[in-house]
Amino acid sequence: MGTHYQGTKAETDALNAYIKLMRAADSVTARVHAVLPAGLTISQFGALETLLHRGPLCQSELATKLLMSGGNITMVVSNLEKSGWITRQRDEQDRRFVTVSLTDSGRAFITDLFPKVAAAITQEFGALTSAEQFTLGWLCKKLGLGLSAPN
Repeated sequence: MGTHYQGTKAETDALNAYIKLMRAADSVTARVHAVLPAGLTISQFGALETLLHRGPLCQSELATKLLMSGGNITMVVSNLEKSGWITRQRDEQDRRFVTVSLTDSGRAFITDLFPKVAAAITQEFGALTSAEQFTLGWLCKKLGLGLSAPN
């Protein structure tokens, strides 16, 4: 179902594309989320996955990589710390600098979970050919950059 807005062709085309993009993203995310253990959010998974593949990061750097606000990443990291999957350590010279690292149990947890999530994502994107996946990725990057995107 597209927009019911009676605007210009450019407006209705953009609104219809946006609706399809958001519905597809929500639908795929919901199906992938079903693979996650109860109580683990997509944001928490993203933080664990980033720390697994990037190593320890400053909390603000982790927020930037996950496109989260400072307040949101603080809540995600706090909940992961309560679960025993990550630790936070303040820099002694600059107490504002907090390094986030996986614990041994956190590393074991995400190392076991990640292949299951990767398989679910691979299955979801199996609806597209490899070329279509590349094109979708290119289009999403272009859209994400906005008007600054090179043509």
